[in-house]
Amino acid sequence: MTTMATFPLAVVGTVALDDVATPAGEARAVLGGSATYFSVAASLFTRVGLVGVVGEDFPVKFRELLAGRDIDLSGLETAKGRTFHWAGRYDGAMNAATTLQTDLNVLETFTPRLSEAHRRAPVVFLANIAPSIQHSVLDQLLPPASGARLVVADTMNLWIDVQREPLLAVLRRVDGLLVNDQEARSLSGEKNLIAAGRRLLGAGPRFVIVKKGEHGAFLFAKDRAFALPSYPLEDVRDPTGAGDSFAGGLLGALAAGRHATTADLIDAMIYGTVTASFAVSTFSLDGLARVSPADVQQRAAELRRFVDPRPG
Repeated sequence: MTTMATFPLAVVGTVALDDVATPAGEARAVLGGSATYFSVAASLFTRVGLVGVVGEDFPVKFRELLAGRDIDLSGLETAKGRTFHWAGRYDGAMNAATTLQTDLNVLETFTPRLSEAHRRAPVVFLANIAPSIQHSVLDQLLPPASGARLVVADTMNLWIDVQREPLLAVLRRVDGLLVNDQEARSLSGEKNLIAAGRRLLGAGPRFVIVKKGEHGAFLFAKDRAFALPSYPLEDVRDPTGAGDSFAGGLLGALAAGRHATTADLIDAMIYGTVTASFAVSTFSLDGLARVSPADVQQRAAELRRFVDPRPG
């Protein structure tokens, strides 16, 4: 039986089977989903409790891949039907995906039921799911066994367009928000990215991180702002899951350290950036799943040297 001490970090999100095409090639029926990328990235730092749903067609090899990491799968439900499926294509600079097909399948009727261990996790990530589901998860949370709780949410343009008010209500209930630059502008109504970040910060969360893909990320906090470039890569093969891998590295590092000051957030952004760099180097989770904590630390040290203005 899962105990409260099993994991310091819980995520609620999607587990998917993806079809992806990029200028580097194609991959069909590969492992995807927001909770999947997040969990594999975060498991490099700490134990993760994954809450999601898959169908009867979900391959055993993918379940074994997740179980082989430091990921608790007691919250991964198997429902009658087929697994959530997404098909997309990236062109040119691969800055954004063109969605070709989305089949919700078992996700359409998914209602997360959190165990007590999930409810008391000190750090919780509400991945890219409907605001109504995010509210359901927030309603189930209980005080952690010790210390303060950190809850961070993600979203997407679909929810901004069709569930704006419920989404804004989520912002008033969470500590942090992760969005990309397009989502930040759309949700805030501001064209300027700095103005957008500050407007979202005023909507409720104590920090907002705006992801800019190959151009890095911005942190907006009550006491300061911070910009971090991406890890310099010459070969990007598949950007799918980069944002979720960033979130996994970020919150995995915070959960392992059990602190979330602005200085901690800045340091954790380095780990988020590094884990995302491993994710985009191959299709699906092929690259990220082979990474070791030592690999992450080495690349994090390289990124720190890259942004250090001092000579030498």
